[in-house]
Amino acid sequence: MQVVLADTNELMRLGIRVLLKTEIGCEIVGEASNSSELLEILESFEVNVVILDFTSNGFDIEDLIVMKREFPKVNILAITPEQSAQVLVDVLRSGITSYVKKDCSFPEIIEAVKETNLGNKFFCGQILETIQEANLNLADIDLDSFSCEAIMISKRECEIITLIAEGHTNAQIAEMLFLSAHTINTHRKNIMAKLGVKNTAGIVMYAVKTNLISPNKFLFTADKDS
Repeated sequence: MQVVLADTNELMRLGIRVLLKTEIGCEIVGEASNSSELLEILESFEVNVVILDFTSNGFDIEDLIVMKREFPKVNILAITPEQSAQVLVDVLRSGITSYVKKDCSFPEIIEAVKETNLGNKFFCGQILETIQEANLNLADIDLDSFSCEAIMISKRECEIITLIAEGHTNAQIAEMLFLSAHTINTHRKNIMAKLGVKNTAGIVMYAVKTNLISPNKFLFTADKDS
């Protein structure tokens, strides 16, 4: 994984650099403090993921549009302070791959980087809550016309959907997958947003319809629990 860090704040870049090298061991091919430096790095190196705070001085939402147009294979993870729902929608339409807040936990940021590298979309729970509180639905946002990557259910999300459908709690799933309960909760929110469902029953229905779990197995489990 070859990563570029784009943030005006040098201390922030240092923190993310240390975190990624310690936890993932990925290669940081460059660091940019403004748009010009970022484009120069992208032109000079093969890059998988750009981790960008488009709200910091020297950057702008327009950078997202330029990157997706000029470097369509690069996946973009936004890490910013809290933003309004409308800003989030504009960013999603501009071609962002994933989005987390700067005050998210380290495990959640690591998971976001990993999923983004695979081309999967990852939104932290706080981002989804902001969008949902504004009565916006991710399914109603025309992302595909702006992004090269379709909204999809990742391998990790399929695992979690299956475990949810089998009746496991967030804590149990976290222990089984060696992740934090907070990360599992974030995945659950992402899954519900992508599927357009509001509860566990909707996730179970999806799991049954897509053959992730046998309906007989689920019914047997439900009967046993009752």
